[in-house]
Order: sequence, then structure tokens, then C-alpha cells
Amino acid sequence: MAITLTESAAKHVTRYLSNREKGVGVRVGVKTTGCSGLAYVLEFVDELAAEDQVFESRGVKVVVDPKSLLYIDGTELDFVKEGLNEGFKFNNPNVASECGCGESFNV
Repeated sequence: MAITLTESAAKHVTRYLSNREKGVGVRVGVKTTGCSGLAYVLEFVDELAAEDQVFESRGVKVVVDPKSLLYIDGTELDFVKEGLNEGFKFNNPNVASECGCGESFNV
């Protein structure tokens, strides 16, 4: 079981945590929403919860709650720039389908 970051994603997270001057890593999870059922949640972590699973990828702590891990195990988090747009991209091998707008998925 693992969640990994590309070099681009790790650099972006590291830079953001440095600018914040606090935080232990990034939390990756899912929530029920959207037309396909699940959507990704990404937030910076200041404190770990007892049940958190912690992975380290490229020097960054990636924190996942056990329920979310069932849906995102094996996911690679990338940070991409496409034209004027930039953002995180989830390369999740568990996804069976996505909604048309790309905001939600199901497994």
C-alpha cells in the first residue's frame, strides 16, 4: 500500500509547506460527492491523527485516512501545468470510470 508523488508534485508541496512555515505533509483522501460518487480531497496537514497512515515519497509525508486508502491505494499524485492552468492530477489505478467533467470518479 502506498501513495506516491512525482518530482513535480513533491517540489510544489515542499515549496508550499516552506511558505506556510508549518505543516508536516499533505493529506490525500476522498469524499462522497459528484455525479460519479467520489472526489479527491487534498489539504495540508499540521497534526497527525492516531488512525492516519503515513507514507513518505520524495521527502514529503503523504497522510491518508484508512477509509480513503481503500479507494486510492497505488495512486500517484502529479502536479501539471497545461497552458495557463496548473494543478494536481491523480493517477489512480483503481478508477473504473470518471464523470464527464472529471471532478468525480468511481471504483
